[in-house]
Amino acid sequence: MSKVESVISLPKPELSGSLSLESALAARRSVRSYRDAPLKIHEVSQLLWAAQGVTHPRGYRTSPSAGALYPIQIRLIVGAVEDLQAGIYRYHPDAHVLSPGGGEDVRQALADASLGQSMLARAPAVIAISAIFDRTTSKYRERGIRYVYMEAGHVAQNVHLQAVSLSLGTVVVGAFQDERVAKALSLDPVEEPLLLMPVGR
Repeated sequence: MSKVESVISLPKPELSGSLSLESALAARRSVRSYRDAPLKIHEVSQLLWAAQGVTHPRGYRTSPSAGALYPIQIRLIVGAVEDLQAGIYRYHPDAHVLSPGGGEDVRQALADASLGQSMLARAPAVIAISAIFDRTTSKYRERGIRYVYMEAGHVAQNVHLQAVSLSLGTVVVGAFQDERVAKALSLDPVEEPLLLMPVGR
C-alpha cells in the first residue's frame, strides 16, 4: 500500500481463491454480529474490487451496468482497518485506489440514521453504496431508475459472496433516513444513498 497526494493505492486483488462459487453461494448468510477485530487492508481491497473493480481494458467491471454507465459509487467507512485511519474513503475503480473523504468515524451516526441498527457502529468497516441516477436516466429516462436499483443489488451480492470467501460476514441495510445518511457520508448533492453493508469477522 502506498499513499501519494492523499490517494491510497490498494493491494492488487486476487483473481482466484480456495472457495468455489457454489460453496460461497451455499454459505452466504446475513451476519449482524462481529468480533472485536480489525480488517486487513488486503481484505478491504478484495471487497471493494468485488463491488466495482475493473476487469477489462475497456473499463468493464465486476458487476453489470446498463449501457456501461456505472452510476454506482462506493465508499468505505473505516473504524478498524489495519493501515487505514478511521474515516470515510471513496473508492476509485479505474485505479483501484482510495481517496480520503473525511477523517471522522461516522459509524455511530450511520447506526443512528438507520433506526438504531447497532451493527453499523460495531463493525470494523461499512461499505456504503450510493448512486448518481442521472448517469443512467439521461440515457434510459424513467426506466433507468429501475436499472440503478438492479445494479445496486448486483454490487451487494458481489460483496456478500466475496465476504464469505474471506471468512467475513456482512448484511445489507436498506432501512435508513436518506438525508441523515447522505449528510454523515458527505455525499455529493447528485448522489443518493442506497445501501449500507457493515463488514466484520
